Amino acid sequence: MNVFKKIPALLLIFTAAAILISSCKSTVPEVSEEDSEYFIPKEPVSRLIAADGTRDADTLYRFFISHCKKNKLKAKAIAKLYIEECRTEGINSDVAFIQMCHETNFLQYGNLVKKQWNNFCGLGAINAENPGLKFKTMRDGVRAHVQHLHAYGTTADVTLINEVIDPRYKYVNPRGKAPDIYGLTGTWAADTGYSDKLDKFLAELEKF
Repeated sequence: MNVFKKIPALLLIFTAAAILISSCKSTVPEVSEEDSEYFIPKEPVSRLIAADGTRDADTLYRFFISHCKKNKLKAKAIAKLYIEECRTEGINSDVAFIQMCHETNFLQYGNLVKKQWNNFCGLGAINAENPGLKFKTMRDGVRAHVQHLHAYGTTADVTLINEVIDPRYKYVNPRGKAPDIYGLTGTWAADTGYSDKLDKFLAELEKF
């Protein structure tokens, strides 16, 4: 009987302890990642065309699959190619990759250019008679894209490292007409919202 008499007292003790622990937890403020002294801000993504990219191939790939779960293997391979080709020519791999995402609808295509052509930026795509250029390999397609950006983003005194395989490189006149993505509207594309669309993707990429 003595044991049963002690049960209400024990319950009272446990309840009081639970309330005390709960109140202690509520007085400790939650610290967000940004407020932590150990928080390292993500490096901003440049909008310049002739600049260093800040995101590695894995990050570019994760950005891709956040928009499209198809073509995963191809996207992973292409991300590496953009890093390599852009590093060689001094072009911003972040800009080049997200432009590819925009131009190909994340490798789903659907307009004039066909996916088997390895054309990742709508190069030479004008109309049904001129649907776009074809490249033998993915690397060739990426290289041609990067070279075309090189023509837009650098002046004539900056020469390419690799041999020119972009047939339209010589037609970019004047050279360096678009030092950043905002200069691509009305030059690379007629769409008045073209640069804004690229900027939106870059802003998303900054969160990765």
